[in-house]
Amino acid sequence: MNLPEIFGENVFSDSVQKDTLPSEVYKALRATIEAGKTLDVSIAGTVASSMKKWAISKGATHYTHWFQPLTGLTAEKHDSFIEPEGDKVIMRLTGKSLIIGESDASSFPSGGSRATYMARGYTAWDPTSPAFVKEGTLYIPTVFVSYTGETLDKKAPLLRSMNAIDKQAKRILKLFGVDCKKVSTTVGPEQEYFLISEEEYLKRKDLRLTGRTLFGAPASRGQELEDHYFGVIKTKVGEFMRDLDKELWSYGIFSKTKHNEVAPAQHEMAPVFSTTNVAVDTNMLTMELMKKVAKKHGLVCLLHEKPFEGVNGSGKHNNWSMSTDKGFNLLNPGETPENNTLFKLVLAAVIKAVDDYQGILRASVASAGNDHRLGADEAPPAVISVYLGDQLGALVDSIVKGGNYVPEKTENGSIGVPESPIFPKDATDRNRTSPFAFTGNKFEFRMLGSQANVADANICLNTIVADAFEKFADELEGKKDVEKSANEVIARELKKHYRIIYNLDGYGPEWEPEAAKRGLLNNKNTADAVPVCYEDKNVEVYVRQGVFTKAEAKARADIRLENYIKNINIEALTMIEMAKRDIIPAVSDFVSVLCQNVVSKQSVCENLPCRAEKQLIERLSELNDKTSEAVAKLESDLKSVNKDEVLSASQAMAHRIIPDMETVRKFADEMETLTSSDYWPYPTYFDILYGIN
Repeated sequence: MNLPEIFGENVFSDSVQKDTLPSEVYKALRATIEAGKTLDVSIAGTVASSMKKWAISKGATHYTHWFQPLTGLTAEKHDSFIEPEGDKVIMRLTGKSLIIGESDASSFPSGGSRATYMARGYTAWDPTSPAFVKEGTLYIPTVFVSYTGETLDKKAPLLRSMNAIDKQAKRILKLFGVDCKKVSTTVGPEQEYFLISEEEYLKRKDLRLTGRTLFGAPASRGQELEDHYFGVIKTKVGEFMRDLDKELWSYGIFSKTKHNEVAPAQHEMAPVFSTTNVAVDTNMLTMELMKKVAKKHGLVCLLHEKPFEGVNGSGKHNNWSMSTDKGFNLLNPGETPENNTLFKLVLAAVIKAVDDYQGILRASVASAGNDHRLGADEAPPAVISVYLGDQLGALVDSIVKGGNYVPEKTENGSIGVPESPIFPKDATDRNRTSPFAFTGNKFEFRMLGSQANVADANICLNTIVADAFEKFADELEGKKDVEKSANEVIARELKKHYRIIYNLDGYGPEWEPEAAKRGLLNNKNTADAVPVCYEDKNVEVYVRQGVFTKAEAKARADIRLENYIKNINIEALTMIEMAKRDIIPAVSDFVSVLCQNVVSKQSVCENLPCRAEKQLIERLSELNDKTSEAVAKLESDLKSVNKDEVLSASQAMAHRIIPDMETVRKFADEMETLTSSDYWPYPTYFDILYGIN
């Protein structure tokens, strides 16, 4: 494999555009992509023609406007290039077809903004994200809006949020004499996932219908030996990873790192960062390719945040930063951060944003799947806090509490033997328990779930930081001594928002009580986290920055709760079906066999000991009855939930239905440990987690 040759071979990339487009058209298109200039629609026909020729050379016969509706997935409708010409056909892609398409806008979630009988919606080309060819189709990244103008996707508001932060960041930079054409946010989303045998997967209704196991007693060996993390990659998994890398590289995706994660059968892929909207597109494509490549190897890729109870769940760390078109990183503290007023102002803005809008930042990562991770001693707690590390922590402390800042000297590392190389150490350690941690020249937002569309978190993050920049710029523009005034703003805001900074163990028992004293939110589930999105303050920040209208902001919250309700409802119905049709009858059959064994033994000798069988019969019979009763309660409670009232229904799901499900599972999982494997109806955790050689 010649990597430089295959990298990006399926992408209508900058180099392809330069080779295939007329010079003036290429320059006009790059001005839109790189400097944010309004697209010159007169070039669309030429771009479309070149794009079509290139795609056909790659074997494409169709094109599709690829968009990201509010399902959290991607959507596509394929049209062929063919158009009639007499009794023959020609291959054509017009400028109009490139720029705009039409889709049914009432069949996707809209939060009530579209009536079912009003269907028209439009997909519009996003030229800043490159088109690509996949499986004989040209994929054109687009936004999705309704006939009446409401955004119905995740891409349109993401682009708006990027525009907002570009606009406000340039105002801040101008105060310090930094000239640039564009400020872009960049993201590198790490991706955790599980790989299991397809054969075992197909035997589990819960995995197939919900993405996670609703039943399952722990295997006798889990992750307690800590031997899977960074361990030797199994042959079959290694083959999958190699094929995945090749696929990703062919689509210009900078797949950089791969390794075993903490839990058995768990792994991770990490890319190099890219501009946020491109990173969102490539991460959605990455998740799709993971599933397809896995299937080719007789495997299934699980992206659910918690597919297996009792072992590590899967997240997606969002490495977020801001850079100018000239490569200047706004979050680079430099050699002397204490003297870097611009950096300190940017840092203060981010801290202010995270504190002021901690509620919607938490809500942006809320989902039924992610509720199993957050606060569960394996991922960040549900409380939002900011970790700065020793160096920046000491700097902020000196500003907030007074006193001199004494920068820590970064010493080289060594194990103390002459043969060992001297290695440079970072200025600060990492804190894996922090939801929002500074890591050198970026912030790592660690709360995202593994199957999430990363657009949601970045829409929120871009918006709230843009809002903080705007407030700072409004105050500082026109000041005679910007440096002095900026340092006054920095000191004031860091003191005001100091409560959000926590540089210790987020898993420690002292943090939640301490967070409560500080007045920080601790919304542990989606039903409790999302309602803050309806508050005026949290709606207005989106409206003020031009990211959502009031109606759009409310609709997004409605949809998040609707999805939560639907997911829990599907899980509950699946659990009821599995228990009633498979588990309870299987245990009953096993108990019947045990009873027959007792009768047979005692028919031979009335005094033959049968104490073990009788105890097992009694315990399994008791548990089976309890399971049946718990299932009946779950079924009754589920029917009583009015699923059309999203606030009350989400509360019922979180605080009634989920506890009911936990009760059913508790009894069923104990029965699994007591029932012969010949009778248990589903593959066990051992079968699944250790099924790949």
